[in-house]
Amino acid sequence: MTKLYLVSTPIGNLEDISYRAISTLNKADIIAAEDTRRTGLLLKNFEINNQMISYHKFNERKQTEKIIQYLKKEKSVALVSDAGTPAISDPGYLLVQQVIKEGFEVSAIPGPCAFISALAMSGLDTNSFTFFGFMPKQSGKKRDLITEMLNHTKTSVFYQSPHDFLDTIKRIHQLDTNKKIVVVREITKVFEERKEGTPAEILSYFAEGIKGEITVILAKGLEKKLSFTDGADMVEQLIKEGKYVKEACKEVAEQTGLSQRELYQHHIKSS
Repeated sequence: MTKLYLVSTPIGNLEDISYRAISTLNKADIIAAEDTRRTGLLLKNFEINNQMISYHKFNERKQTEKIIQYLKKEKSVALVSDAGTPAISDPGYLLVQQVIKEGFEVSAIPGPCAFISALAMSGLDTNSFTFFGFMPKQSGKKRDLITEMLNHTKTSVFYQSPHDFLDTIKRIHQLDTNKKIVVVREITKVFEERKEGTPAEILSYFAEGIKGEITVILAKGLEKKLSFTDGADMVEQLIKEGKYVKEACKEVAEQTGLSQRELYQHHIKSS
């Protein structure tokens, strides 16, 4: 039957691919891949030689129209990402939306998903959680998201790039020194690792850096706003770490919404 198949593929260990995924890729007329070179290696391993086209965030609008035309010609299409489940922090949402709009069926071939595996092995509450995707790189957006997660009453899960990892944990430490964090990296791969602890413990353990695919899970918190006293304590901590008073007050004000002027005046009076 003509339809779009969302095929989950291994996130590291090739043995995680399902029989159904192999069967679907074998039968699909077209395989739309985020990276044709990477998917090509996967297909070669399982002796699958079907036609491939690229489908990634830089061409998804153009390729979505192309895939719609394939479906109209009664061809079946299998969408795969570099690894894991398509459309989960990977291209696919736009395609699925348009395929449904055009009246065609969509079917998911379930399989590996990094954040689900990391959450399951975190030891934190899995009854209620929120997945936030990739941690943004922009300072303001990162600050806002971290503040939201720390006050979130559900377990928070997000993906993190290696080069930005320590900055993210430092920001969490500035706002909540006792927050329980679980870091899971390289899931299903040779160097799979799980580490839990407070922000300070995580920073100490990964002081020399971190490599690989990283998922971070934060324990749920109580919905509460930081008090002025909390903000003043944060200012003092930043000053101890070597920042100038005005710089520390500005940073805390941006992170918490407290008044920069009042934080500065409080520090001057208490010094």
